[in-house]
Order: sequence, then structure tokens, then C-alpha cells
Amino acid sequence: MQRTDRFSWWEYALFTGALLAAMALCVCVGSVNVPLKSTLTAIWNSLAGKPVPEGVPKGIILSVRLPRVLCVALSGAALSLCGAAMQGLLRNPLADGSTLGVSAGASLGAVTALAFGVSIPGIPYGGTMGMAMLFAFGSLVMILSLAYALDKSFSTHAIILIGVIFSMFASALMSLIISFAGEKIKSITFWTMGSLSGSNYDYALILLTALILCGGVILSRAREMNAFAVGEDNARNVGVDVKSVKLTLLVSVSVLIGVCVSIGGTIGFVGLVTPHLSRMVAGPNHKKLLPASMFSGAIFLLLSDLIARTLLSPVELSVGVVTSLIGAFAFVIIFRATRKGR
Repeated sequence: MQRTDRFSWWEYALFTGALLAAMALCVCVGSVNVPLKSTLTAIWNSLAGKPVPEGVPKGIILSVRLPRVLCVALSGAALSLCGAAMQGLLRNPLADGSTLGVSAGASLGAVTALAFGVSIPGIPYGGTMGMAMLFAFGSLVMILSLAYALDKSFSTHAIILIGVIFSMFASALMSLIISFAGEKIKSITFWTMGSLSGSNYDYALILLTALILCGGVILSRAREMNAFAVGEDNARNVGVDVKSVKLTLLVSVSVLIGVCVSIGGTIGFVGLVTPHLSRMVAGPNHKKLLPASMFSGAIFLLLSDLIARTLLSPVELSVGVVTSLIGAFAFVIIFRATRKGR
């Protein structure tokens, strides 16, 4: 198959169909299985303002599963997009959004809010979300400031080094806070493993807004990321403002990660594995790779969340545990195949 620079209409149709199929599966399947026809009827009638027929579990479909499925799909798309952007920007196959240390910073803020009961009146979980975003931005400022102090050109090595060190520092602080959390330690521990249970339409709207704004910025920089693929010097030679593009992408990734972490906790491996899988299908051109990564990340996290909900039903696993287990094995296979040149 010949690869073009951009997605063709049939490629968009194929990915969209796969995504919709995964979303429908996740809404229908659970501790109580709902027929596809009943699911579609409930959603359609709700959108059209018509009453839902008797016998259709409206509450399960519209109040529990649909908002969760929307949040899972949007989170997966955002995390995978961030991973693909970071791998292209830093030219490191092991990079993802958390390489910056922003994910660890956002987690630190959320854990602090959960442990000390920080809240915003009138906004459910507003304290957790606000603290996660605040710490994400603070982490970015600190990391970039230290990287700039070490290297005025914002080199990739300096950013990764500071990001790794900051992640270890944030992890130590989280452990310290958890040790004083008392009776809240169970909820904090479950949150740190990643979970999107209890999602609602407000969360989905926040994720969608962040993905449109920040994701749009990242997608618009696909050409510049293609130039980065063969080195920063080459990017400068073809007219790319390296420092400006780096800052723009780093800020956009940080905002997306902060929003995702504040809502779903720490969900690992989505931004690391799915861009590699997408690269095998779409190729290295970021004009195709970035959209493919969004679709792949959404589908991957949807299926992982379905496994987390149903594998040991009625006990629900953390989706972060599932993604880490699947992602670890998948990454070993991908790395082995890449080394063999397949």
C-alpha cells in the first residue's frame, strides 16, 4: 500500500469505524450486559428528546457507562497524542508525556488535594483537578527553568535529565504525603494506579475542550516534528524556530497531561506503546502518525478499561494496572521486532 502524506478519507473512515465499534462494545458489556439495539435506542431517544422505552436500562447506559466511555476514549487519545509528540520532539523511542516529569507533578498535586481535603465549593472534585493542573504548570516552569540554566538551547538531553530527576523527587514527596494520609490512603492508592470510574459528562467536556485546544496545536506542528526527526540542526536549516516550537509543544503536552491526570489518575504505557503501534501502520510522517496515534490510544484504553471492569467482575481492577501489564509485554515485542528490522 502506498503511503501518502496525509490520511485519506477511507483511512479516517476505517479508524472511526473501529473506534465507534470499541465504544459500542464498552457501553454494552459489563456486569449487566445490554443489547446493542437497546443501547442505540436509549442514546438516540435521549438525543432526540424522546422517552426511553420501558425495559431499557437507561440509568446504566446514559448515567454510568456512556460518560465513562467518552472520558476513557478522550483520555486515551490525549495521552497517545502526547506520547507521539514527545517521541518526535525528543527523538527518543522511550519518551512519552511523562518524560517531562509533568505527569509526576500533576499526580503530586492531585495526591496533595486528596490527602488534605482540598476542595472548591460547588465543583465536585474541583480541588483535585485544580491542584493537578496547578502542579503540572508549576512542574513545567521548574523543569524548563532548570533545563535552560543547564543549556540555553533547551537541548533534548537536558530536558530528559531534569524530567527524570523531577519525577523521582515528586514520587518521593507523594510517598511522604501518603504515609500521613491516614484513612484516605486506600482511595489515594487506587487513584495513583489510574481509574476512570465515576466519570461524568462534565469531565468529558473538559477533556474534549483540552484535546481540541492543545491537541489542535500539536497537530498543527506536524511539519516541524518531521523536521526534528533528522536533527535540530536540520530543522533550523529549513527555517524551523526550534526553541519556539519546543516550548509550544511542551506547554500543550503539559496541559493535556495535567487534565488527564486530574481526572483519571496515573495511567501508564498508553503514550509509550500506542505511538509505536501506530508508526507500524501509518509510517513515520507525523501528519499521519499523530491522528493515527489518537485513534489507537482511544481504542487501546477503551479495551483496557473493559478488561479492568469485567475480568474479575464484580471486583473492578484499576485501568492503570491493566495498561501497564499489557503495555509492558507489548513494548518488549515491539522493541524486539524493531531490532530485527521487521
